[in-house]
Amino acid sequence: MSMSSTPRSERVHIALFGNRNSGKSSLINALTNQPLAIVSPSKGTTTDPVYKSIEILPLGPCVLIDTAGLDDEGELGKLRIAKSLDVLDKCDIALMVIDGETGVTGHDIELAANIRGRKRPLAVLLNKIDKIADADSAVKAATDRLGLPVIPVSAASGRGLAEVKNALPALLPDTGDDAQILDGIVNAGDVAVLVCPIDSAAPKGRLILPQQQVIRELCDAQCGALVCQTGELAAMLGKLSAPPRIVITDSQAFKEVSAIVPASIPLTSFSILFARYKGNLEQLTAGAAALKTLRDGDRVLISEGCTHHRQCDDIGTVKIPRWLKQLTGKELVLEYSSGAGFPEDLSHYRLIIHCGGCMLTRRAMLARLEKAAKSGVPIVNYGIMIACVHGILERAAAPLKK
Repeated sequence: MSMSSTPRSERVHIALFGNRNSGKSSLINALTNQPLAIVSPSKGTTTDPVYKSIEILPLGPCVLIDTAGLDDEGELGKLRIAKSLDVLDKCDIALMVIDGETGVTGHDIELAANIRGRKRPLAVLLNKIDKIADADSAVKAATDRLGLPVIPVSAASGRGLAEVKNALPALLPDTGDDAQILDGIVNAGDVAVLVCPIDSAAPKGRLILPQQQVIRELCDAQCGALVCQTGELAAMLGKLSAPPRIVITDSQAFKEVSAIVPASIPLTSFSILFARYKGNLEQLTAGAAALKTLRDGDRVLISEGCTHHRQCDDIGTVKIPRWLKQLTGKELVLEYSSGAGFPEDLSHYRLIIHCGGCMLTRRAMLARLEKAAKSGVPIVNYGIMIACVHGILERAAAPLKK
């Protein structure tokens, strides 16, 4: 990813839902004034959710998500519907598209209830309004049936599109999700030392996303960022005339870094910063207690929010299992998920160990945490678990709790 572009996980996610041929793909093209989505009169043209990064004024950087029709049929249709509904856990705003020629259907009523039940901001668009003789009556009928305000739009003529764009910022609730990664940790003029090991798993020619984002935040906060690898850390600290405000390390280097950094200097990791930024620090640190209660035969889910090429010393499939064995001494049953896949039924797991979630939106990460909580399954993230292995969790979490 270019450091000049907004990461997808940091963009507002706007998903379009509705029946087949309601005009979702056409509306995406009309809203962006680009042919981003395939449009066809045939039902079911969109099969899997399609993500398009774009900028829409006055909202700014966002991701538009086109989904399959919720009135799809057959066994394959059921799978497509499930995929579409999964998007509700990821989106920040839901746009429900109704075919103006057909009017509100039972699927539309169920969908509206589902979206409201999940407390997602919702706007209802009555599409193809240009093809309706009595548009005012159609809008009133849809409004009365759904009990929601309806915006009449036309992907073909452009009617109502400006109104939709202008309504988007107001749909975003003020939930505090604009918090920064380093909130309460640094002040202008501070210096932070970032330990960024460059090994076989590091992306060639660039830093990983959390490292990029932390460097950008330090620049925005008018702070200094000193970047080094583990082997150069001691020399770097020795050259400073005053101790840095904090040392932030890749969690995999916790053991070596904690031995070098004096106890008087705050220490944490990128992954633990993301435990607070993307999720719920209290829930994830509380989940660490379950690590010491694991028994032989317990099932543990190791989950990552992205998919990547597995290295010979991959953190999720090699290092985490090795550290688990080191910490617990137990023979555990390990299962894995990655990318958009996250099990619906978590009840048979004793513990979930999740990555930092840098490629997930905060809403998507919180949805996973909520599923774990409802299932009564403890969840911990990579950085917190690794800090536990090396006996430094209290130290590593302390800078975030001030």
